[in-house]
Amino acid sequence: MNYWLMKSEPDVFSYDDLVEKGKAEWDGVRNHAAKLHMMAMKKGDLAFFYHSNIGVEAVGVMEIVEEAAPDSTDETGKWVAVHVAPKEKLAKPVTLKAMKADSALSDMVMLRQSRLSVSPLSKAEFQHILAMSKA
Repeated sequence: MNYWLMKSEPDVFSYDDLVEKGKAEWDGVRNHAAKLHMMAMKKGDLAFFYHSNIGVEAVGVMEIVEEAAPDSTDETGKWVAVHVAPKEKLAKPVTLKAMKADSALSDMVMLRQSRLSVSPLSKAEFQHILAMSKA
């Protein structure tokens, strides 16, 4: 199993929106590195749903339920999307500030490439952020 962090602006699409829909296409990604990450995703992988710009925090866990396929919002045909479903809302959101302050997360890709909307996490990083949400 692989682990990911996926960003969305909550005023565009929030974790609560995902819960309401039950399943959604994670579309609109227009970055080549993020595209490669999405192409590497497998059904059953887990990802943090991260609210960017507003809140700036991990707020929930979602599961990849359909692997990469053409993005329905892309007329060029060169971008991909995955489908995700909510797993659990975090008991307490984990802020970017808290992640940056935690030495256990110092190698996290998202902290080194902050503009990347989809990034991988190690199993240890995923479990650590999950533990931070329960502390």
